[in-house]
Amino acid sequence: MYGYDQNVGPGQQQYAQPQPPPQQMPGGVGGYGQQAPLYPEPSPPSLADAVRAFTTGSLTPEDFQQVFATSKVYCPRGDNPGFLALHNTQQPVIPMFTSLKELRRYAGKESKYFVITGAEVIDLLPTGYGFVLDMEGEHRIVFDAKSVEQMVDFAMRRMYG
Repeated sequence: MYGYDQNVGPGQQQYAQPQPPPQQMPGGVGGYGQQAPLYPEPSPPSLADAVRAFTTGSLTPEDFQQVFATSKVYCPRGDNPGFLALHNTQQPVIPMFTSLKELRRYAGKESKYFVITGAEVIDLLPTGYGFVLDMEGEHRIVFDAKSVEQMVDFAMRRMYG
């Protein structure tokens, strides 16, 4: 440890000697006797991967929603708190993005935004509104207000049975 030796009396300050790093215990990770896994756990698909799989039909709506619920969603914002909505569509929709890169492609490099989880989107989205993911992306997907209601119902059944 570097620094002063705090065990000496006043006027007798001495520097403590540096200590060597902790030694690795044989057969363990970090000296705690735990074995490293032979095969790492697979990471969950990213939201962009889930959007791509869902739009091509290789991911079920339920599986998509599970990925969506735990993923970060990037939302453009204005000067006031809340979602920005597009009203020049059949139903009002809120643009959302799977990454900051996708948001910047749509709204520009200097755009303001906030990040929330998909579960928070489902909880906070105003009634009667849908949302569109990756509006300028290759695999754009639109969820109308009825789809959002179904997502809320699914989330409630999962949570409360």
